[in-house]
Amino acid sequence: MALASANSFLLPTKTHLALHVSPPPSKKTLLLCTNPSSKFNLNKALSSRRRKQAWCVAAAADVKDATLLDGEEDQKVLVGPSSEQERKGEREVADYDWTEEWYPLYLTKNVPHDAPLGLKVYDKNIVLFRDGNDQFQCYEDRCPHRLAKLSEGQLIDGRLECLYHGWQFEGEGKCVKIPQLPADAKIPKSACVKTYEVRDSQGVLWVWMSRKTPPNVSKIPWFENFARPGFQDISTTHELPYDHSILLENLMDPAHVPISHDRTDWSAKREDAQALGFEVTERTDRGFAGWWGREKDGSKPNFLRFEAPCVLQNNREIVDKNGEINHFSGLFLCRPTGQGKSMLIVRFGATKRSPLIKLFPEWYFHQNASKVFEQDMGFLSSQNEILLKEKVPTKELYLNLKSSDTWVAEYRKWMDKVGHGMPYHFGHSTISLPEEPAVVEHAPAGLVAGLSASSPAKGGIGTMHAPNLANRYFRHVIHCKGCSTAIKAFQIWKNVLSGVVVALAALAILVSGRQWKVLLLASASLCSVGVYACSTAIAMNTTNFIRVHRRL
Repeated sequence: MALASANSFLLPTKTHLALHVSPPPSKKTLLLCTNPSSKFNLNKALSSRRRKQAWCVAAAADVKDATLLDGEEDQKVLVGPSSEQERKGEREVADYDWTEEWYPLYLTKNVPHDAPLGLKVYDKNIVLFRDGNDQFQCYEDRCPHRLAKLSEGQLIDGRLECLYHGWQFEGEGKCVKIPQLPADAKIPKSACVKTYEVRDSQGVLWVWMSRKTPPNVSKIPWFENFARPGFQDISTTHELPYDHSILLENLMDPAHVPISHDRTDWSAKREDAQALGFEVTERTDRGFAGWWGREKDGSKPNFLRFEAPCVLQNNREIVDKNGEINHFSGLFLCRPTGQGKSMLIVRFGATKRSPLIKLFPEWYFHQNASKVFEQDMGFLSSQNEILLKEKVPTKELYLNLKSSDTWVAEYRKWMDKVGHGMPYHFGHSTISLPEEPAVVEHAPAGLVAGLSASSPAKGGIGTMHAPNLANRYFRHVIHCKGCSTAIKAFQIWKNVLSGVVVALAALAILVSGRQWKVLLLASASLCSVGVYACSTAIAMNTTNFIRVHRRL
C-alpha cells in the first residue's frame, strides 16, 4: 500500500496552460480566475496593488532607494517565481476532482458505539456509525422520507433509525423498517440512502467522497513512521472556525511558533524567533516536500511533506549517543467542513519518548493542544475574514519571506494547479470564490440549528455544551472519548468529595472531643483540596485560553 501511495504521488498527470500577455512597464501582477462566476475584477485588483505600492513608497520617502515591492533588495528576501513557467507568466494546471480523494473523518477509537456521528466534507453532510457487526457505515446525512438528519437519530440493533418517523436503515443504505406501512405493504425500493465508502487505516477513518468513481485504495495515505516498531503517538481532534487552507498554512509555518506560542511549553520562546532555511526537493500535482531548519546553523534536519487533499507531516530523525535513530513525526490530517470551518486530527509520535510523559495523563496533553489552537484562533479567523472580503489571490495580499514563508507560497501555488477542481479556493495567483458567502452560512439561526444537529452531543443547548466553534468543549471534548471520560470522572469525584466535606464539617460540629474536631476538620480540608483539584481539571479541559499581554 505504501508503494502504491508513493507511485500515485510521484507519477502525476498534468497539462500546461500558457497565457501570453504583453509585458507591462511596471511589473504588474498577472491574476487568473478559474471560476468565471467569481466576477473577479482584474483592473480593480491592479489598482489596489498600485495604491499599495504608492503608499509603501510614500511612507518611506525619506529613506534612500525606497521602492518596496519592485526594488532589488526586496527580491532578495521575498519569495519569487518557483518555476520557469511562472516566470514566463504561464500557469500549470493539473487534472483534479476534489471528490476523488480520501478525507480523514475521525480517529477510529473515538467513533461512538451507541450513536451516529454527523460530519461534513466541504458542504456535504454525512453520517458515520458502527453497525451491529461493529463495521463502519457512512451514509448521506438525510432521510429519504422527509429529509431529516439521520445523525439526529439513534442505533437500534445495529440499524440507524431516523428519529422523525422511525425509518431504519442498514448495510448499503437499504431501508428495512417503516413503522407506518400497512402490514401487507412492501418497503419501496427507492426508500434507501446514498452511501460513501470508508476505510480504517492506521487508526484513522477515511471517506471516499466520489459516488461516480470507484474508491482508489492506493490514494489512502500511508505513514511509514506510524508503522515502525515501538512507535507511540498522542492524538487529538479539533474543530476550528477558519478555512482549511488557512489552517494548513498555519501548520506548515514554523516561524510563528516562538512568537504565537511563547512559553506555552519548554520548546517555544519568542527570543528564539529567527530566519529559517528551506529547500524544496519535490513538486508534483499531488503536493510538495522539502527540508527546513535554522538558517544560522546551515542545517535542515526537518522534513516536511504536503500531500493532496489536505495531509501534512513533519518528520525528523534524532540519533542518540548510542547511535540509535529515533523517529519523530508531527502529522496533521485536515478536513474542510464548510466555509470558514475545518476539522483537524493531530498526531504527534515517536519511536522513543521521554519517561516524563508517562507521569502526565493524556487529557493534560489534549488541553495543552487546545490552548495552542486557541492562541492562533484570533488572528487566523481575522485572516479568513480578510480573504473573503478582499476577494483577490494571496499574491496580492501576502508578503512572503524566503526565510519564513516558503512553504506557504508553495501551498498557495499548488492551489493554482488544482483549485479549479475544488468547490472554492484561494490560490497564489488564482481565485475561485464560494457561491454562498460564509457570513450567510454563519447566521445565528443556521449556526445553532446546523451545528447542534451535526454534533455528537444532541438535544438541548447548555452553557458548556453550546454548539460554538470558539468553545473548547465543543471543539474538542465531545470528539474525544478520553477527555469526555476524564471530565465525567472528575465531576463525579467533585460531587462525592463535596458531599464528604459537608458531612465531615457537620460531624465536627456535633462531636464534643477536641481531638475528633481537629481530625474531622483536617479531613474536610483535605477533601476540599480534592474538590478544588477536580474543579481545576474540569476547567482546564473546558475553559478557553485567554491571552494576557505582558511587557517585554
